[in-house]
Amino acid sequence: RESDHRAWTPVSYTVTRQNATVQGLTEGKAYFFRIAAENIIGMGPFTETTKEIVIRDPITVPDRPEDLEVKAVTKNSVTLTWNPPKYNGGSDITMYVLESRLIGKEKFHKVTKEKMLDRKYTIEGLKEGDTYEYRVSACNIVGQGKPSFCTKPITCKDEIAPPSLDLDFRDKLIVRVGEAFSLTGRYSGKPAPKVTWLKDDIVVKEDDRTKIKTTPTNLCLGILKSVREDSGKYCVTVENSTGSRKGFCQVHVVDRPSPPVGPVIFDEVHKDHMIVSWKPPLDDGGSEITNYIIEKKDAHRDVWMPVTSATVKTTCKIPKLLEGREYQIRIYAENLYGISDPLISDAMKAKDRFRVPDAPEQPIIKDVTKDSAVVVWNKPYDGGKPITNYIVEKKETMATRWVRVTKDPIFPSTQFKVPDLLEGCQYEFRVSAENEIGVGDPSPPSKPIFARDPIAKPSPPVNPEAVDKTKNSVDLSWQPPRHDGNGKIIGYLVEYQKVGDEEWKKANLTADSCPETKYKVTGLTEGLTYKFRVKAVNAAGESEPAYVPDPVEVKDRLEPPELILDANMAREQHVKAGDTLRLSAVIKGVPFPKVSWKKEDHEVSPKADIEVTGVGSKLEIRNTVHEDGGIYSLTVENPAGSKTVSVKVVVLDKPGPPRNLQISEVRSDSCYLTWMEPEDDGGSVITNYVVERKDVASAQWVAISSSSKKRSHMAKYLMEGTQYLFRVAAENQFGRGPYVETLKPIKAVDPLHPPGPPKNLHHVDVDKTEVSLVWNRPDRDGGAEITGYLVEYQEDGADEWTKFQTVPMLDCVVTGL
Repeated sequence: RESDHRAWTPVSYTVTRQNATVQGLTEGKAYFFRIAAENIIGMGPFTETTKEIVIRDPITVPDRPEDLEVKAVTKNSVTLTWNPPKYNGGSDITMYVLESRLIGKEKFHKVTKEKMLDRKYTIEGLKEGDTYEYRVSACNIVGQGKPSFCTKPITCKDEIAPPSLDLDFRDKLIVRVGEAFSLTGRYSGKPAPKVTWLKDDIVVKEDDRTKIKTTPTNLCLGILKSVREDSGKYCVTVENSTGSRKGFCQVHVVDRPSPPVGPVIFDEVHKDHMIVSWKPPLDDGGSEITNYIIEKKDAHRDVWMPVTSATVKTTCKIPKLLEGREYQIRIYAENLYGISDPLISDAMKAKDRFRVPDAPEQPIIKDVTKDSAVVVWNKPYDGGKPITNYIVEKKETMATRWVRVTKDPIFPSTQFKVPDLLEGCQYEFRVSAENEIGVGDPSPPSKPIFARDPIAKPSPPVNPEAVDKTKNSVDLSWQPPRHDGNGKIIGYLVEYQKVGDEEWKKANLTADSCPETKYKVTGLTEGLTYKFRVKAVNAAGESEPAYVPDPVEVKDRLEPPELILDANMAREQHVKAGDTLRLSAVIKGVPFPKVSWKKEDHEVSPKADIEVTGVGSKLEIRNTVHEDGGIYSLTVENPAGSKTVSVKVVVLDKPGPPRNLQISEVRSDSCYLTWMEPEDDGGSVITNYVVERKDVASAQWVAISSSSKKRSHMAKYLMEGTQYLFRVAAENQFGRGPYVETLKPIKAVDPLHPPGPPKNLHHVDVDKTEVSLVWNRPDRDGGAEITGYLVEYQEDGADEWTKFQTVPMLDCVVTGL
């Protein structure tokens, strides 16, 4: 019976063996079987199978897998594929077993660890240069079948093959606007090439209309709903490490042309015909214009009448017009792919107009310079005959006479550059048109202009930057604009904006308050971040702003002072007296350091000019004197530290007066002068001394020595008995110093000595209170006449002599004793 039925079906009644073949069963169904023995007495009990039996063919192991192939080989991997065995042994394949053998070894080793049903497998982690054989076996519930035939020996190395390219498109492709097109092909190469699409040397990127599809063997570029801009030279490049291949296709996306370019020009107008012209379309749709279609219409009717559809020129005669009627002209351009939208003219009346041209409109003056100006006007109505010339005239505003600017014809241009203007004068201009009938009326005069170079707005300032900042200010610096617009830069406007705000605030209200290329923006809030911009201003207005590149956070920054010495402080300075002493240095530091100048640790002279700027300091002393020399020091100090530098200054001048002038050894014809060197040599070596004398009765000083380097001199050739004054001055390379004079004149006489003692002193009379004395002249008078004798007395036993009196004679009476 079937396993899902209860009824039993007899199979045989006459089986005498202990086995039987049951036929007529359905493959795949499950059955139970039972057997009973029978003898002449009757049938015994049934014996049933304990389990159901599924009807199917006998199960064996599967056949060997087929078509084992190597698909890819690299230096460290091998990729294999295979097909299932022709016969699975009567049971589904449960897994495949892949095995490998290293050439030189005998045994195969299992490659796959896990249960694998895929028929493709990549063995990785191999060693470059090793050679292997591979085989694969199929397994079912019975077991593992026979292995496939082995692959050929496979050596692990990178496969290299240069790219190949097989394209399905030709060098040129024409597509109608709105249609889709695709460029396809096949490629190969090892390693797998990279595919790149270019259009006019620019990489093509995917978007809503552009699709790129690339498989390991095929490539495709597709464009949907093409437009004219899709025209171009397309290039596909396949490239790997061994080389590259390129394919090209010139794609033309064609369409009907754009409308002809207007306006429609009425070259000639007559009572029964007109001649019109126009310009070709800007876009011919990718195909040459084959013809133009021209139609005309009475301006008061709605019906367009054909004129011609066969012209290829951009001019056409419109015939069969009615005099006095107004007409409009409609023009189409046509190519192989269709007809453009029309160009429609203004209305024009059909009539003969043989008269002088109308007066042009008021001309416009542009490009004015100090000696020229360009006059521009619109073409007036030509009076029915083509204009052949324009006459341009000028006059000064206060004058009454108009003067032609040139005798040469001006046509067809409707502008003329008038030369030879006088700078600063004011001019007006007017224009007349001329045809074969004659010269028309002049235009209204132009607006007056002054002949001077124009002033335009300047270009923006260059490279604005924040050079310093504090907790409430930012210092900005920039360079002048590259172009000042031919006008003087009045100054600059500085604006700032708090980050996050939209409003820009002015740091200075007027440009003349910032004439230099720097500005300190104050009143900022500490900790906030600001943006800054600068505009240049001239008489024409403000330039476009130039922005400081990065926002600036307002906060103090500390930098210790730094001194960069100029050349005038780098070494000892020598200054000639009367010249100007300049000492300067560049100063850095944040905040800007306090600056102080000292001389020998004292305040500098009041006549010194000290200038301190935002970048340095300068000390200047005009008309220097020797006392201005000494050690000068510059000290800069801020909260981050201080720094001091010193320089020795020597003021080079004439020397001071010699010291301690003395005269000795006076004789009747000579004397000897000595002196000491000046306290101040003027910063230069004393080269010589100048010695002069003067008779006290004369006003003239006479030089007696001017080249002596010694500090003494023998003055000779004096006149005996004459009184003389002497003076001495020192000289160095910068000149002669002041003289030192003798305080009193000296007399040129031989030297005097005291006279000798009187001789033979004795008394000639004695009284109780007086004594009479006499004596003789001394032996020598000391070189001069004796003028008197000094008489002294002494009490006996006393130590002191008492002066009595001086007497001229050789006797004396001493009284009061």
